[in-house]
Amino acid sequence: MPVPVLTLSIHPDRKGIAARSIRLAMHMGDDWQPDEHINTAPRKLDAQERERFLAEPRVGILSVAADEGRPPLTVPTWFDYRPGGTLSVITRAGQRKSRLIRAAGAVSFSVQQPEVPYKYVTVEGTVIAQDRAGRDALVAIGSRYLPAEEVDGWADWEVSGGNRGRYPEHVEIRIDRWITRDFS
Repeated sequence: MPVPVLTLSIHPDRKGIAARSIRLAMHMGDDWQPDEHINTAPRKLDAQERERFLAEPRVGILSVAADEGRPPLTVPTWFDYRPGGTLSVITRAGQRKSRLIRAAGAVSFSVQQPEVPYKYVTVEGTVIAQDRAGRDALVAIGSRYLPAEEVDGWADWEVSGGNRGRYPEHVEIRIDRWITRDFS
């Protein structure tokens, strides 16, 4: 019966920087070969690839410095991004995420493709605006995730303070740094 084996291999790449690969395989005896879909030397995405990947409608993970000696707040969130532009997210006025973003003035944000071949884009950015969300900003984000017939109702509900009685805030983030990997 096959026995699952997890192998972590660390080896230097051409630049002397440690390239890491994690391979989960079934040990099948002496004739076992690694899965051809797992690349042990991931590459960076070029500018067009990374912008196109970030523009796809995925749930993003936002991370912001915390206070009170706690680790960073890291939460999933809907977002909007158009290649060459800024990153936008919606928060709730007065909530912890909103307060921390305002205090820190900078965030990290990540999206990934969890299926083989793995791929991710992480950006670090500076908050350039954080104010009450207008209907247009809500529609831009909501239309990426909701069926078309539900977007207007959702945006109206948000603008009216229907979400826990807190009005939505639009946070605009200038991307300062890109960190990307493609394992294909």
